[in-house]
Amino acid sequence: MVTAPHGDELRAESRRWFEDALFAGMEAAGEQPVTSHPGVGVRAARRRGTTLSELACRIGVARQTAHQVVHALIGMHLLEQVPDPGTARRILIRTTAEGRRVHEGAQATIAVMESVLADRIGATAVDALRQTPAADWGEPRLIAAP
Repeated sequence: MVTAPHGDELRAESRRWFEDALFAGMEAAGEQPVTSHPGVGVRAARRRGTTLSELACRIGVARQTAHQVVHALIGMHLLEQVPDPGTARRILIRTTAEGRRVHEGAQATIAVMESVLADRIGATAVDALRQTPAADWGEPRLIAAP
């Protein structure tokens, strides 16, 4: 008996579709290939800067993983480390001009992807894809497994 995929499988497949399309679109435009975690790192590091701990929390990874992501993006000239003007003990991570340019290109590519997807599955379905994750799902509850 074949069972329908669970919601978590469907969400994973949807995310993979977007990531694959974005990666291919950016690569076709001649941009440096940036995969999922690093891409989130560029998005999460604001122009004014954020600490490594804040960045790790924002992208939902361990501090050590965020450190690896940040240093890879520094090597690609998309992020930089600067002293915190408020306290000499902190270092801020922020996007470079190149990082902002690449991020803007990614946003434009995503807009095209959403338009293509709307042509394929309908604008209402794309709106639902956008609205569902933004809805207040409440706190996760402990559900007894059958």
